[in-house]
Amino acid sequence: MDAIKVDSKLTVENWVNEYNDALFSWAFYKTSSRETAEDLVQDTFLAAYHKFDSFKGDSLPKTWLFSILNNKIIDYYRLSTKTTKRTISMSEDKGYEVTDGFFDETENWKVRAINPMWNQDEELLDNPDFNNVLKNCMGDLPENWHFAITSKYLTDKKADEICQDLNITVSNYWQIIHRAKLALKKCLEIKWV
Repeated sequence: MDAIKVDSKLTVENWVNEYNDALFSWAFYKTSSRETAEDLVQDTFLAAYHKFDSFKGDSLPKTWLFSILNNKIIDYYRLSTKTTKRTISMSEDKGYEVTDGFFDETENWKVRAINPMWNQDEELLDNPDFNNVLKNCMGDLPENWHFAITSKYLTDKKADEICQDLNITVSNYWQIIHRAKLALKKCLEIKWV
């Protein structure tokens, strides 16, 4: 093994010791799965080792590693969107049909009582069973809706980037986000309660 490879291996080993916990916490927060978070962090360090030559030191190692991890998280959700059985997901037309029940004929909100389950949202997000139901409900969304919600809330992409990825207008984007949240709310109230 040449000196550069030994140096890069030692450096990455030091990074593992120093940044593993922070990277794992972020990946777990984004995926709600211990196994997935561990895999993503491991993939991050492997990528850092293989791309060590491209690290120029213009940023802190932690920043570079988080950048790699965020790309791994995005890839994870893209892959899960593609591999999720779409036979059970609703079409976009069906999505509009489901969420139209929240509005009257003049497009105003219908008055409805708030389900008490939504008063405990912070506790729900810490519940692995709830997170599984949420993931299933997200898998039922139309593909564009799922991508928009995942990009906005799980990968922190900006609206203009998501619009560009989906080739849609900003107003269409906000309508998709709104409708997707309504569909998720309805699905969770049925499958969780």
